[in-house]
Amino acid sequence: MEFGKKVREGMENTKRVFVIGLDSAPPELLFNRFIDDMPNVKRLLEKSVYGPMQTGIPAITIPMWMVMVTGKTPGELGLYGFRHRTGYSYTDYWIAHSRKVKEPTLWDYLGERGKESIIVGVPPTYPPKPIKGHLVSCFITPDASVDYTYPKELKGEIERLVGEYIFDVPFRKEAKDEVKEGIWEMTEKRFEVIRYLLQEKDWDYFHFVEIGLDRLHHAFWRYFDENHHLYPGKGNKYENVIPDYYKLLDKEIGETLKLIDLDETAVFIVSDHGIKAMHGNFAVNQWLAEEGLLKVRNPEVLHDGKVKRFEQIEIDWKETTAWGWGGYYSRVFLNVLGREKEGKIPLSKFEKVRDEVAEQIKSIRGPNGEKWDTKVFYPEEIYPEAKGSKPDIMVYFDNLNWRAAGTVGHPTNYLPENDTGPDDANHSEFGVFSMYLPGFDESRATQLTIYDFAPTILRLFGIEEPIKSMHGRSIL
Repeated sequence: MEFGKKVREGMENTKRVFVIGLDSAPPELLFNRFIDDMPNVKRLLEKSVYGPMQTGIPAITIPMWMVMVTGKTPGELGLYGFRHRTGYSYTDYWIAHSRKVKEPTLWDYLGERGKESIIVGVPPTYPPKPIKGHLVSCFITPDASVDYTYPKELKGEIERLVGEYIFDVPFRKEAKDEVKEGIWEMTEKRFEVIRYLLQEKDWDYFHFVEIGLDRLHHAFWRYFDENHHLYPGKGNKYENVIPDYYKLLDKEIGETLKLIDLDETAVFIVSDHGIKAMHGNFAVNQWLAEEGLLKVRNPEVLHDGKVKRFEQIEIDWKETTAWGWGGYYSRVFLNVLGREKEGKIPLSKFEKVRDEVAEQIKSIRGPNGEKWDTKVFYPEEIYPEAKGSKPDIMVYFDNLNWRAAGTVGHPTNYLPENDTGPDDANHSEFGVFSMYLPGFDESRATQLTIYDFAPTILRLFGIEEPIKSMHGRSIL
């Protein structure tokens, strides 16, 4: 049978959709290096359409999972990362949460049409909002003492099943055994909850995200990647932690797929971005101060060896042009007259100054004078709309080979270690996508963007109208 016919039949036979979300899964590992150690995933891929899925900008957990399930850009969502400036404050910020998401999600569209969804761990879904179905919130949940489910009573069922549910594991710490054990326990509990919900609750759409993979990549990449600048050598204690976790995921996915009727269920595997070695941190505020763009009242604190958060240094704001935030990517803000409290740049010169600052940033070279491939983006140029607390400039230092450090007090601007605790990896541009439809018996290669996911799911359910206002296109 020609493949187009198989796709049409698969769509007709799809009554349910099951989505496996693996935060930061890269195609290089999931589809290639580890595939022979993952028999359950391999069997699924052998009858799936699969390939790399290009993420959006910025390549960060929040907002990319919401981008995936709304079909909207970060600009339209007004979410540019985990934290955001409060108004035009120099230091106050707020943390992204579910109530900041104003655009409808896949489960909203499905609920309007009487379809039931089960959502587990898709960020940001805390605090839990009402849904037609069941929801367990994500890694931004403070702890298991709060209400983290919809309906509320579901929390009691989860506690009876697994005890204290785990949302996230602090991973930027030296106690590696503790991190590893925490990630294993979190993942095993999550899959136990997933299998319970699969069997006990009604659902048409089931979407979960396992954050453990991302935490593991960040905490253990140096022990696994022989080319990492902090690689401790072959035979190190933790060299198999990453491969072993992929085996754990495969075992858990295999146990879960046993409960799914593949004759009527479409199965997807997706990730929000990929992962790669982090070469170090670049101290963005130290650099801005050295360039005269950030005026520090006591400049001796910049390199005194005592690491300080940006909020702890005295800034002469009236003489400051720009300051930055650290993170996997950097957000740079300009100090604009009439916008910021002590603004300096007249609005009429905003574009000119921004272009100049962006050019200076792009000209930064590496620690040995090597040329960097630094990317700068302006939100209003890369999104159809840029709502909310948007940065003026978004920066990928050396195309995300380097993270940004917002702290100061470092002897150099090039930090071999992350400034907020051990972290070995940064995000990369391509995550994973695979799609099995009922009746598929061969694999096909595809490539798509994260914006194409929501339109594809809606088309599977025969819902066309919302696709028109989405950023991507259905691959079906």
